[in-house]
Amino acid sequence: MTQQETAPVPALSKKTEQPKECFLIQPKETNEDATKTRKRKKKKITDVLAKSEPKPGTPEDLQKLMKDYYSSNRSVIELEELTLPDSCFLKANDLTHSLSSYLKEICPKWVKLRKNHSEKKSVLMLIICGSAIRALELIRSMTAFRGDSKVMKLFAKHIKIQEQVKLLEKRVVHLGVGTPGRIKELIKQGGLNLNPLKFLVFDWNWRDQKLRRMMDIPEIRKEVFEILEMGVLSLCKSESLKLGLF
Repeated sequence: MTQQETAPVPALSKKTEQPKECFLIQPKETNEDATKTRKRKKKKITDVLAKSEPKPGTPEDLQKLMKDYYSSNRSVIELEELTLPDSCFLKANDLTHSLSSYLKEICPKWVKLRKNHSEKKSVLMLIICGSAIRALELIRSMTAFRGDSKVMKLFAKHIKIQEQVKLLEKRVVHLGVGTPGRIKELIKQGGLNLNPLKFLVFDWNWRDQKLRRMMDIPEIRKEVFEILEMGVLSLCKSESLKLGLF
């Protein structure tokens, strides 16, 4: 061969690129994030109550609340003195009653009682609730029971305590409906005498928009127990006063 033919050199193939691995870096959870997560997971009392069946209040509930409230600053003997006698409790509302039907059940001789009541600065029946708005609702809902009875609003909203004291001095009032804060102040100032009182009813089972009962609110619970110590306990023990849980 005059000229040696060289074989064509094969073209170098490009190196196949390997796919790169992608790593996602998770942001570190800060203490603040962890706290927020725990807060989100924590069940609210409103969520729990919304899913649970309502249970009517009982005398044992009131006794337990009192014991828990005073246990940290009272002796064993003092706690025993704060115990309400079972005989002072009327039948509690089983959640089937309206206010009028409940009051008729616990006080069937109301008409006779109110006719014989002539003492000023006092009431025969006291209904304690958690707010002024609730007090107005209760007054409207007891029409069938109260009849011609004189009813007085005993709360602070838009009503000065001096005005209430003067009204109690001038008029014979059969029914008082109000909040524990104002009722406590009326007792302290001598505007409301508890001795003629025959029935004390707590608006126990009603719940507000946050599903709280009146005794679930610390301020109200404190004022209720202060009222009990201002003469209610001794009247219950002497069997002249009865308690009801509506």
